[in-house]
Amino acid sequence: MKDIRPDYYRKDGRDLFDHFAEMFPSQWFRGFMVGNVIKYVVRYTAKNGTQDLVKARTYVDRLIQFEEGKHAK
Repeated sequence: MKDIRPDYYRKDGRDLFDHFAEMFPSQWFRGFMVGNVIKYVVRYTAKNGTQDLVKARTYVDRLIQFEEGKHAK
């Protein structure tokens, strides 16, 4: 599966998820992440199949990291 975090989204060794976690208040970041999980799970059968499930899993994994304090403010 293709990574949903390609190198061109990286800046200073960090990806967009890292920047969003710092830019947004925690509640906004959580909502953004959960919204994307829902989007990819709901559409996977009609659009990109397992690729969308991989994307949803990426958002879940990053949200778990955030909640475990790796990206907490």
